[in-house]
Amino acid sequence: MKTRIKIKEEKMRKPGRAVAGILSELNNYIREGITGMEINTFIENFLEKHYPGYNLSTKGYSGFPASTCISINECIVHGIPSERALKNGDLVTVDIVVDYMGWYADAAATYPVGEVGPEEMRLTNTTREALAKGIEEAQLGNNTGDIGYAVQSCIEKEGFSVMQKYCGHGIGREMHMKPQVPNYGRRGEGVILKEGMAIAIEPMVFMGKPDVEVAADGWAVISKDKSLTAHFEHTVLITKGKPVIITRS
Repeated sequence: MKTRIKIKEEKMRKPGRAVAGILSELNNYIREGITGMEINTFIENFLEKHYPGYNLSTKGYSGFPASTCISINECIVHGIPSERALKNGDLVTVDIVVDYMGWYADAAATYPVGEVGPEEMRLTNTTREALAKGIEEAQLGNNTGDIGYAVQSCIEKEGFSVMQKYCGHGIGREMHMKPQVPNYGRRGEGVILKEGMAIAIEPMVFMGKPDVEVAADGWAVISKDKSLTAHFEHTVLITKGKPVIITRS
């Protein structure tokens, strides 16, 4: 007989595979000259073709006008896709949430456009590594503070800054649920991780200072010093064994 946790894993893996499939396809699609709106349309078409009946959950969420968040350079999260063409050296983050039959999965990745400098690549690679370090701590009986500590330590040892104002979150039957999962913290503090809990871990990293402001559109979160940013995210299920990455293909 399947356990409740196993059933939840199977339900969440369906939208998780769709998210993973989209992010994988974007490795070949994102390039110099295309726009955020073209990326948004590509994602809509890919989901409709390969995952009929699945939904891009971001559109309409609290009034958000697009199917996905496209954040470029100094915009770290919640960027609205636009007709701005990507340039060589840009860093573009795509954040996707898919739901299917009432279950949600959420992930993000930062893509270098064309040839980027060594510091830009170091920022991107450090953010990806910080996500991996955070996932390692997503163990039964650990705390959200253990995750935050691992993420923060990885980022700050490289001289970068970690997002303080926005954070990861619980996910499952809703896009955003308790608990909050900060990208900073102390070991042994925060919410205890329990079997069956699903969380979105999402390091958001600044090349400069971590201060942010919201753009005039009311959505895009931008580094105040206009420094470059990166953002990676996975949805993770807490089990008795290793953490299960729902949004990895």
